[in-house]
Amino acid sequence: MAEPASRAEFKDYCLRKLGFPVLEINVDDDQIEDSIDDALQYYRMRHYDGTELAYMKHFFTAADETKFETQNTTTTLASGTKWEVRDRYLELPADVVGVTKVFGLASNAIRNNLFGIEYQIFLNDLYAVGSLDFLNYYMVKTWMETMDMVLNNGAFVQFRFNMRQDRLYLDVGKDMLDEDVHVIVECHRALDPDTYTQVYSDIFLKKYATALIKRQWGQNLIKFNGIQLPGGVAINGREIFEDAQKEIAEIEEMSFTTYELPPFDMIG
Repeated sequence: MAEPASRAEFKDYCLRKLGFPVLEINVDDDQIEDSIDDALQYYRMRHYDGTELAYMKHFFTAADETKFETQNTTTTLASGTKWEVRDRYLELPADVVGVTKVFGLASNAIRNNLFGIEYQIFLNDLYAVGSLDFLNYYMVKTWMETMDMVLNNGAFVQFRFNMRQDRLYLDVGKDMLDEDVHVIVECHRALDPDTYTQVYSDIFLKKYATALIKRQWGQNLIKFNGIQLPGGVAINGREIFEDAQKEIAEIEEMSFTTYELPPFDMIG
């Protein structure tokens, strides 16, 4: 049988792995859907193929400029002390799980203008190819990129982002908020399995979703544990539940060691 390429085919696959239709899987359809949603959420957060690197562009309009000038929140404490918070943000799509860089609002002294260091080196040195020490140019470029990375991840734009808010807060001054500017955001977006159907054929996701449904099956049967069925068969929901718990723990451990990107250390 072909690999599952839709949510319905994926659900049928998981049930077949549990024994359906030979066995009756005592799990409600809504519980199955919840288990698949939980598996997809874990897949997007802990699997290197669950997200994609994307560059999103927003055209900064006059309405955005007005909103950024007036969008402040003032909190007054019981003592009478007032605190003002700048709530200058752009709304991002719900599938954005992380933002790494923001470009476009500020002029980068290293590369973004005619008087930037990189442009001046290119203008003065690269045309003299015969006399160019390429190793020296490479070292200078590496040094500039390192300096650029240390100074706010390659862009002089302070920002804050939390995926539960879907808001990109930009902590910038009014002189940076010019109309008709394109704001470019480097971010990671969760893959939509209904668009990229190969997600449903991922071996990790299939195992994890099946184990979650199995745990729900065992949990549903625990209260009937030990009841005799016709033919002398006894229900043992706790054993199903504990087996599923063990499988889930093993799969999640595998995600840490095999499917998750390692953390990047900064040494220096």
